[in-house]
Amino acid sequence: MELSVQIENLFRRDRSKLVGFIRERVRSKEEAEDILQDVFANVLAAASEVTEPIENLGAWVFTAIRNRIIDSYRKKRPQTFTDTIYSDDEGDVASFENFLSDISLSPERSLVSRTIREAIMAALDELPKEQKYAFVKNEFEGVSFREMAEETGENINTLLARKRYAVLYLRKRLKELYENLQD
Repeated sequence: MELSVQIENLFRRDRSKLVGFIRERVRSKEEAEDILQDVFANVLAAASEVTEPIENLGAWVFTAIRNRIIDSYRKKRPQTFTDTIYSDDEGDVASFENFLSDISLSPERSLVSRTIREAIMAALDELPKEQKYAFVKNEFEGVSFREMAEETGENINTLLARKRYAVLYLRKRLKELYENLQD
């Protein structure tokens, strides 16, 4: 059987298993679908160049998928605190900033928005100034750790650690509010 036909059969037969494998490692189902499509397009294109038989086609495809997931991690920014603070009814992460700035909010949602904003600001004020600086600069102002390091003369790993401690504290401090919002 021709290699491209074997690849197509593998895709049809194991598609849901492959999407599940990818989905466990990426943020959204859409991203998982995109990665799978991209990998299969690349695998089919590469199949025309293969001269030796492939002993384990499934392993070859899984390796290609794993490599593509790693590439996607390298290309995107790390998940931020604001990415994890709010999720919609379907469990998809929504933009926290969009939630807070949505002018079409009902009075109830406006109250929730204000409550979240006030809780975050109060929690930020409880942080040591170095942690607050690293968190605010990176999360709210979009300043990279490299830029912060150049600006402050601090080591990048020090700044990363400070932000990590800030995120851990904020998650713990805001957990009850988050859980109440989920009800």
